[in-house]
Amino acid sequence: MNWIILIIAGLFEVGFTLCLGKAKHATGNAMYLWYFGFLVTITVSMLLLIKATQSLPIGTAYAVWTGIGAVGTVLMGILLFKEPVTFLRLLFIVTLVGSIVGLKAVSS
Repeated sequence: MNWIILIIAGLFEVGFTLCLGKAKHATGNAMYLWYFGFLVTITVSMLLLIKATQSLPIGTAYAVWTGIGAVGTVLMGILLFKEPVTFLRLLFIVTLVGSIVGLKAVSS
């Protein structure tokens, strides 16, 4: 169950980076709403990370959490913010996903 909580925490990390990206391009009240979304998603992400680390090794949990956030943020950047798609970017994303899966496989 704590692995599921950790994955959800990582997805909320993607959510808070998405809110930051959207706030950067917004103006007026929309900007403040995106910043409010940032505060909500970062809070939820941290609380879920805290919960997951109560039974998972902290090093593994943190690495998986940041890995999910990094991969998700890069993919959101490509899909929503028109960031460049290159062979090397995709190669390193795949490498990162493989590392996350490997950490899960060797952790209890």
